[in-house]
Amino acid sequence: MECEFPTVNSKSEEILEIFKNTKTIAIAGLSPDSDKASNMVAVYLQNAGFKIVPVYPKEETILGEKVYRSISEIPFKIDMVDIFRKPDAIAQIVDEAIKRGDVDTVWFQLGLVNNEAASKAKEAGLKVVQNKCTKIEHRNLF
Repeated sequence: MECEFPTVNSKSEEILEIFKNTKTIAIAGLSPDSDKASNMVAVYLQNAGFKIVPVYPKEETILGEKVYRSISEIPFKIDMVDIFRKPDAIAQIVDEAIKRGDVDTVWFQLGLVNNEAASKAKEAGLKVVQNKCTKIEHRNLF
């Protein structure tokens, strides 16, 4: 897939507000492997005080938290969905987040852009961050 430039994206001030208003982060594609970026970011976010919710096809627990197979299965409020999946999986994850009705933000990790899914999320009233790392952005702001 060619590299797209994010046309739909939050500005720094909005990212600061997102972090201030976020308590629970579902991490789609959270690997149990401590060498993977998704795991390192999740550890950082946990240590920063966020409740992380692993979404992964295998495992029962990751980083001490119950693992869910999809965003739809999570039985409590999620403030943010942080996506560590291939670009072709983003649209489905965004659709699940919109359908839930309780997600405030969808965040596409560094290197991930899907302007169509981002526009759909924005139209549904969600905040969108593309091609940025939650760990790097949080560390820079706090």
